[in-house]
Parts: sequence; structure tokens; C-alpha cells
Amino acid sequence: MAVIQDLSLTLKAKLFRGLADPSRLAILEALRDGERTVTELVEATGLSQPNVSGHLACLKDCGLVVGRQAGRFVSYAVADPRMEEVMRAAEGILADVAAQVYVCTRQDRAGGADDLGG
Repeated sequence: MAVIQDLSLTLKAKLFRGLADPSRLAILEALRDGERTVTELVEATGLSQPNVSGHLACLKDCGLVVGRQAGRFVSYAVADPRMEEVMRAAEGILADVAAQVYVCTRQDRAGGADDLGG
């Protein structure tokens, strides 16, 4: 069975790939409490400043975070309040399937129908 590749599926896949990185998720988690500067994000996540800055650029380019200039500092925030719903939904799903996700080896392989069990 062929998968129909349309723009909607492609965009959804890109969104989820953007969320698939633990460092980007750590930044989004830290931003759940409100705006933070890069320095505050470094402290909250334990990531290096260049790492945080690079991931923020990715998240900003994808429209997931926004920056607000405040003097010589930029404060970052989640761009869309619905991201909180996404994070909460993920936590709810994981509450039910965390053990299976933890032992899943198919997600660690690149591409192919087997990744989805097909």
C-alpha cells in the first residue's frame, strides 16, 4: 500500500521532527513557565549557551518560539499557547504507554515502513 505524500503530511512530519530532539524539548519545557533569556534557558536546561542558541534558532525558524528584544537581551516564549496542549497530551499518552515507548527499537532506525510497524 502506497502512502499518499501530501503537503499536510509533510508539514506534520516536519513539526514532529522539530519536537523529536531532547534539547529542543527541554527548551520548550523550560518555556512552559513563561519567557526566558538564553542565560535562563542555559541554567534551566543544563545545555551549553551555543547549544541553546542553535536550538532556539531552529524553534524560532519553525514558528514554535518567538523572541522579544528587551534592551540587549532577548526573551523567548512559546509562540502558540496550543503547544501547552501538545505537551500535556504527550504526557498523558506517555502515562499509558511509556514502558512500550522506552523499549521500542524501531524508532531508532532511519526511515522505512518498518518504523511504523508495517
